Amino acid sequence: MAMTFVQIIEMTTSQPAEMDALYGEWLATTEGRRTMSRDVHMRDRDKPAHFVDVVEFPSYEKAMMNNDLPETRRLAERMQALCDTPPRFINLDVVRDDNGAAR
Repeated sequence: MAMTFVQIIEMTTSQPAEMDALYGEWLATTEGRRTMSRDVHMRDRDKPAHFVDVVEFPSYEKAMMNNDLPETRRLAERMQALCDTPPRFINLDVVRDDNGAAR
């Protein structure tokens, strides 16, 4: 059974509108091909230039398929250019879901 995979991306940017526009462009160009299940984009209330994305995939393999899309690679390069500091990535296998059921 495939295990759900979650990636947490922390970034700092003084250009959030440009970052959001890039993400919108990526969503449009990858329609029907991207493999993420869910993406939540959040801003830190205490540090307004600090953002955290939580991106969920059905499996690690599906995440790698998404990563291999040319549009994803371009998005990553362009987003890094908008970051004030390099983004931090945390890669997680889900071992329990929100219902407490073991995976």
